[in-house]
Amino acid sequence: MTTDETETTTETDTERAYTNSELMVVAAARELESDDSVLVGIGKPNLACNVAKRTHAPELRMVYESGTIGSNPKTPLLSIGDPGLAAGALSIEPMRNGFNYYLQAGRLDVGFLGGAQIDRHGNINSTVIGDYDDPVVRLPGSGGACEIACHVDRTMIITPHTERRFPEEVDFITSPGYVGGREGRAELGLDGGPEAVITDLGVYRFNDDGELYVDSLHPSATRDDIQSKTGWEIEFADDLQQTPEPTDEELRLIREVLDPEELYTDQAE
Repeated sequence: MTTDETETTTETDTERAYTNSELMVVAAARELESDDSVLVGIGKPNLACNVAKRTHAPELRMVYESGTIGSNPKTPLLSIGDPGLAAGALSIEPMRNGFNYYLQAGRLDVGFLGGAQIDRHGNINSTVIGDYDDPVVRLPGSGGACEIACHVDRTMIITPHTERRFPEEVDFITSPGYVGGREGRAELGLDGGPEAVITDLGVYRFNDDGELYVDSLHPSATRDDIQSKTGWEIEFADDLQQTPEPTDEELRLIREVLDPEELYTDQAE
């Protein structure tokens, strides 16, 4: 190794003083606005919402599937039934009310989802891998994911980017994205749709045809990294950006306040 190579490696290691998981959380947080009402899950979506609320989106309203409305958790959360969600919440409702009166009534702006497969039109599969009647793997199913995808204005998808997660077409549509294109979603009578997909390699959005494209690359990722793990010829934005790195304050919130035990982010990653 030459002297120049040694200096380059050292500089890169120093600059990247955060993990892919932390960058995913921060990138997701930056998608949220202060007047948003968000249906939140545990894990990275919860971290993202709480980072946003403590930084640029103080009026963010967090709604959890367990029925807590306007939650403002002060401690790390272990599950959707964690008592920390109820402490300081504006209201505590039966889960049925949360779905009927808030989600299905169109009162929620954003919903976070993940899945076993996400295809080029943002359709999500969490039901089966393979044929439905004779699957290779049978997965947990929808839960409330289909309703979330159908009724919020903007769906955010957070997932690692692996080849098996990004086929050209999902084996089963559990939660509709743009189906076969934006017109396919409209034909189903659905408003809204997926807004962004955030992975450990980049941030992706949807073009006018409802097809996924790469909007920004994470600093440690390349075009080849993404293409090699994608089941179709994915497009890249003409003005492809680099995903902004986490700030010191965003990292402090994740590491010291929201996930000090590294339950959802691995600081040694």
